[in-house]
Amino acid sequence: MAKIGILTGGGDCPGLNPVIRAVVRKAVNENYTVIGIKNGWKGLIDNETMELNLEKVSGILPKGGTILGTSRTNPYKKENGVEKVKTNYKKLGLDALIAVGGEDTLGVASKLAKDGITNIVGVPKTIDNDLSSTDYTFGFDTALNTATECIDKLHTTAESHHRIMVVEVMGRHAGWIAVESGIAGGADVILIPEIPIDIAEVCEIIKKRHSRGKTFSIVVVSEGAQFKEGDFVIQEKKLDEFGHVRLGGIGENIGAEIEKRTGYETRVTVLGHIQRGGTPSAFDRVLGTRFGVKAVELVKMKKFGRMVALVGNKIIDVNIAEAVGTLKTVDMELYEIAKVFFG
Repeated sequence: MAKIGILTGGGDCPGLNPVIRAVVRKAVNENYTVIGIKNGWKGLIDNETMELNLEKVSGILPKGGTILGTSRTNPYKKENGVEKVKTNYKKLGLDALIAVGGEDTLGVASKLAKDGITNIVGVPKTIDNDLSSTDYTFGFDTALNTATECIDKLHTTAESHHRIMVVEVMGRHAGWIAVESGIAGGADVILIPEIPIDIAEVCEIIKKRHSRGKTFSIVVVSEGAQFKEGDFVIQEKKLDEFGHVRLGGIGENIGAEIEKRTGYETRVTVLGHIQRGGTPSAFDRVLGTRFGVKAVELVKMKKFGRMVALVGNKIIDVNIAEAVGTLKTVDMELYEIAKVFFG
């Protein structure tokens, strides 16, 4: 009987539990055993696991987060981390490993596939929707809907108090959440990492809007956006194990500049981890389920070193290394559509 391990690494997001559930369901149908590895790659370093069966995954479909737990652990940054991963993989008697995560988690999977653990299948997860080779990652749709709902709510208070509302959303390197929630929520300015911010231009857009009689404006900004002159706005300089700083604060900077330059009262709302939490949308439940089933099918066919992906409406498989090789940034045609509604 084949034994499959599954782990969820990196930031949590809605849709992880539907993937776990689908993997277990499909595996049981194929007479495979599933071992859940706790807390991402940390669980494989420390040999912390739990057996997954139908009872364990019953009722988890609508739940956010991950029953396995997660972490941003990088085995390549831990002393003897990679060797411990290899040792515990063998000790557990695993025939394959399904790694569910974003660019960092799957980047580790891609390296391990070359360094000894060849039987790996990847499942793409990130609310940023910035993994190449797949049209959508699960988690994005739920985060997008959460951000849009929050923008809708801010419209009413902004209009009542005649204020500028700056909304900071997630998006380290790619502004997919900002662009799509901004379009859906009727934002008047959208600022993304792909295009350096010209604060003078932002203020002119707002002034022009107010000259038409409007008394409020909504500005949506990605956490990873930066000014034309200057670096990222960060909460702390300490790097995590994947070399990332902790972002946050660009919204406050934008808000302060807008109020200083225009004289309009400005308030800032940082959505932060609200975007990661909560029950997954129907789209993310279905996509996570399809990804999980496909991952087990790849194990059955011994198609390793592959990542499941959504292209059009079809679930296919692609090379993991190629999928994490480049980030998928915002389509500028979509951004041009958003700009039609600026001001």
